[in-house]
Amino acid sequence: MSAPSTSCRINVFWHDGMLNHDTGKGVFDTGMNPGFLEVLEKHPENSDRIRNIVSILSKGPISSYISWHSGSPATIHQLLSFHSQEYVDMLIEADKNGGNKEICFGTFLNPGSFNAALLAAGTTLSAMKYILDGYGELVYALVRPPGHHAQPTQADGYCFFNNAGLAVQLALDSGCKKVLVLDIDVHYGNGTAEGFYRSDKVLTVSLHMNHGSWGPSHPQNGTVDELGEGEGFGYNLNVPLPNGSGDKGYGYAMREVVIPAVEKFEPDMMVLVIGQDSSAVS
Repeated sequence: MSAPSTSCRINVFWHDGMLNHDTGKGVFDTGMNPGFLEVLEKHPENSDRIRNIVSILSKGPISSYISWHSGSPATIHQLLSFHSQEYVDMLIEADKNGGNKEICFGTFLNPGSFNAALLAAGTTLSAMKYILDGYGELVYALVRPPGHHAQPTQADGYCFFNNAGLAVQLALDSGCKKVLVLDIDVHYGNGTAEGFYRSDKVLTVSLHMNHGSWGPSHPQNGTVDELGEGEGFGYNLNVPLPNGSGDKGYGYAMREVVIPAVEKFEPDMMVLVIGQDSSAVS
């Protein structure tokens, strides 16, 4: 059988240095050891998950369609296109002090975490640049730590730097007039929404369960009335779905809500945030 044509290939950007982010063990994502458990759980955002994705893409049924590309760490200058100087400086200082710090609930900066976060951000930027330079039309940035909860001034939900937000800003800075972000993670992509909440150049769309705010690091509710502000009013579209929504629920939401909004917006670039937790089955 002949190899797939170039147009059919998926360009995957990856760097194994991202495996060095050790989120630790405890009870679920707390990092706590109550003292009476024989076996502590791995944090849900652990390297095993991403190792399996790499293995599936390398050895699975679509392996012949994959072209692998190496990522590189983001620079501080690149991070500042989305994040504040004060926030970035705080993470740098925490890393210099040896890590071992819970930045916000469940989000641990351990030795190796900061460099892994730089690689996640930089690898996503490399993927976006690949498209902007005209080398391909479809790329997949396979990265961890994740990013869509990270806001311009704070970490949240296992995320340090907003990888998607940085890629969107690069696209805008490179001449794209309008960019779509479509997030199907089971949790609200609050960080990306917050970063572009006052912009009419980015349409942020998030399909998620109706979980609301979960504390100081995640003040957004993800409800339908969070529409954006100022010039960005009407450019943040939240689609909270009932718990247990399956393929039919997602399909209906896409057909009736998302596709009409996207067609009206007419984006130059689309950034998809593909959190796998929405694919869980019970």
